[in-house]
Amino acid sequence: MDLASLLGLALCGFMFVFGMITGAGAANVLDYYWDVTSAIITFGGAFAATLASLSLPDFIAGLKSMALVFKAPSMKTGEIIKKIIDLSNIARKEGLLSLEEASGELDEPFLKKGILLIVDGTDPELVRAIMETELYSIEGRHKTVIGFWETLASMGPAWGMIGTLVGLVNMLYNMSDPSAIGPAMAVAIITTLYGSLLANWIAGPVANKLKANNGGETLVKEIMIEGLLSIQAGENPRVIEEKLKSFLSPKDRVSPEDGGEE
Repeated sequence: MDLASLLGLALCGFMFVFGMITGAGAANVLDYYWDVTSAIITFGGAFAATLASLSLPDFIAGLKSMALVFKAPSMKTGEIIKKIIDLSNIARKEGLLSLEEASGELDEPFLKKGILLIVDGTDPELVRAIMETELYSIEGRHKTVIGFWETLASMGPAWGMIGTLVGLVNMLYNMSDPSAIGPAMAVAIITTLYGSLLANWIAGPVANKLKANNGGETLVKEIMIEGLLSIQAGENPRVIEEKLKSFLSPKDRVSPEDGGEE
């Protein structure tokens, strides 16, 4: 569980509820801040416009990706580097063919695939091409999911403004009753509030977190590619370790034996 995302979204909700209760009072919160028509226009319009921007499978995948925000990354950079160094030691002592047996203990499919390509005697340039093609495909799928949330974040305020304009038109057609102008104006502005909440409380933070997760996963897989090619080239395990640690920031460049993590 990623506590940062859970805590962040929960605190956003707390701040908003605190502001509503402080301003309107607990007894008036629903009367002041809930309007069915405004919610339908804003949320319905934003999700419908997002659906129109994507294919149905991509739209459904985008909705499901909300769960990924609360999932802690399973791949630790330090652990991956340690695995690669262990594999390089095995290859140096027993030969590349011995890696086939060692690959059976690997849980990471991407790393396991690279090991099997090496064991099969695949040309290094072809190994790199295959692994990078798969990495680009993974990034493409991630960008599609991130695009869902970015589109939703842009559509929320837009449809909030549309709802506000609809409310203003209705208000202007009923200017004969001055006492109704204030409540009508409030209802019109509620849609802008809903749109801002959708963009800045939910969609925007989710998109940013998925971008961060994608960047972290991409880095780990790039480390795997460089490590595998170094093993295939027969480089010294210590040299491989130093090469792979160059991907990390200085504060993270501790020895894998010390349990270093990204």
